[in-house]
Amino acid sequence: MHSIGVATRVLGSDDVSIKITHCGVCYADVIWTRNQFGDSKYPVVPGHEIVGTVKEVGSNVDGFKVGDHVGVGTIVNSCRDCELCNDRLEVHCDKGAVHTFNGVDVDGTITKGGYSSFILVHQRYCFRIPENYPLGLAAPLVCAGITVYTPMMRHKMNQPGKSLGVIGLGGLGHLAVKFGKAFGLNVTVLSTSISKKQEALSLLRADDFVISSDKQQMTALAKSLDFIIDTASGDHPFDPYMSLLKTGGVLVLVGAPSEVKLSPHSLISGMKSISGSAAGGTKDTQEMLDFCAANKIYPEVETIPIQYVNEALERLIKNDVKYRFVIDIENSLK
Repeated sequence: MHSIGVATRVLGSDDVSIKITHCGVCYADVIWTRNQFGDSKYPVVPGHEIVGTVKEVGSNVDGFKVGDHVGVGTIVNSCRDCELCNDRLEVHCDKGAVHTFNGVDVDGTITKGGYSSFILVHQRYCFRIPENYPLGLAAPLVCAGITVYTPMMRHKMNQPGKSLGVIGLGGLGHLAVKFGKAFGLNVTVLSTSISKKQEALSLLRADDFVISSDKQQMTALAKSLDFIIDTASGDHPFDPYMSLLKTGGVLVLVGAPSEVKLSPHSLISGMKSISGSAAGGTKDTQEMLDFCAANKIYPEVETIPIQYVNEALERLIKNDVKYRFVIDIENSLK
């Protein structure tokens, strides 16, 4: 499954034409290539962690020039008129944002993602990648990165000295740990896999690692965390995690288990909250990219050629990746 990009429209006055160099592999690619939501519009060209260089710009484009390093994330269009778009939260557009792939664009065409050699996108949904930031490492930031950065900023998880729990240590979780450390938080990784302990502590510099199925370890952590980011998509109980929060603590859900089930007392006792979050708006995304460059925050990636992508999707389903696959599009197609 790989493709050479096919332009779906001519370059508009606000468009940026991008030569794709790299594309991250997200679980969304599994969902829509396999029609797990029942709404796939084949042929599906997945990929919404896109980076590359500007090839051409429309006459109204003022923020980008040919040769610039840029990124494209999970959406390529929105109404640009509703309250949410005006607040730069386009991903939550009232009229429905247009997804980067498997979406229906304003002209009725089906959007095609980053498993291709180029993409055309309105300048608003295009992000500047600082020149000193390696393009291949920037790809996971525009989906995995922004998905954890957005709720961290919204819930003020950037207060040094506070404590953060991160559930699940995959593409999103490992970036939540890196952001937490950059914000000066005390970071505890909560995982069911003891095999991840060494890397969590040494490579990712987490302060603590707790096996969430170990009742003794969990009891020792009771009422000690200000925040928890839950990146786990497999089904899991919530009450044990809520018990780790301090009074007024917040658990943010960015993974997608099939249900969220918890006792009302987990919220009422200690006035705790559970909140959801998805990707992020254009303002936050640019801020995050600049923050990562300034603080030298780099995702841990396994770079692959496009020819390996079917195996990569199979491995992703098994959580067999440290911690994000990135397709080297540019060198795969030579």
